[in-house]
Amino acid sequence: MTTPTTITRGPAPTRGSAPATERGPAPALRRTGRYAVLVALALVFLTPLVWMLITSLKTYTAAQRIPPTWLPDPVSGYGYEQILNNSANPVLRWFLNSMVAATLHALLVLATASMAAYALARMRFRGRGVIFALIVGTLFIPPASLIIPNFLIVDELNWLDTLTVVVVPGAASAFGVFFLRQFFLSLPGEVEEAALLDGASQWQIFWKVVLPLSKPALATLAVLSFLTNWNDFLWPIYVLFSPEMLTLPPGLGLLQGAYVTDYPVIMAGAVLASVPVLILFVLAQRHIIQGVSRSGLKG
Repeated sequence: MTTPTTITRGPAPTRGSAPATERGPAPALRRTGRYAVLVALALVFLTPLVWMLITSLKTYTAAQRIPPTWLPDPVSGYGYEQILNNSANPVLRWFLNSMVAATLHALLVLATASMAAYALARMRFRGRGVIFALIVGTLFIPPASLIIPNFLIVDELNWLDTLTVVVVPGAASAFGVFFLRQFFLSLPGEVEEAALLDGASQWQIFWKVVLPLSKPALATLAVLSFLTNWNDFLWPIYVLFSPEMLTLPPGLGLLQGAYVTDYPVIMAGAVLASVPVLILFVLAQRHIIQGVSRSGLKG
């Protein structure tokens, strides 16, 4: 006869006790390591911004010291006085030109890209795939190679030396079409079918159903388009000639002297150019993260 084996059971785990894999200092160490990496990355990205702000508050002599000092001694508004009171370099006018141009450009990109992306994502017609492939293919064309033909076109339209020339040419955004199309594909089709059964037209579905559901993607594309126009340096140099019509990037380039570099003035202009970008990113951060994450769900 075989004797029955006795199974020894350990004490039952109490409610709320952590699993064996989570006991000990290992999870805390991993969490500390993650935070340390995030803090290090934050310092890497924030240090240039802090240095830019500090330098803008220095005097001309203090900014030329070797070795450089972190704290401005004394704190001076010399750089800001120079860019705000210099009639030869109207920085405030450049700032206003950039704000108007970047805002109108972002709105035009949203208008054109959203309609094109919706048609390519939801409508069924012959050649849809070919058209989308051609649009995406334009992303591989270097923008510098299009400067001369674009210049000839805007010259024929008499747009040179006007804000129109930095607003309209880039409004047909291939990236915007691609980005919004990917987002529209991630939306549930049942919502549009329900609106269609209720008698809504294709335009009403697009305007009252699809666009309200696409706020994260639209906000993301608006921010990216704004930044692209705001930071554009090459195209405005070729098409804007009058000092009062310049935008900030080419205008701030004029602050660089041929023989002397006035660092407080240059950094003050850079601070002025950075403020709208930082405010825009802080306000739209949540929408940007949501829009980028959802735009890659289907493709």
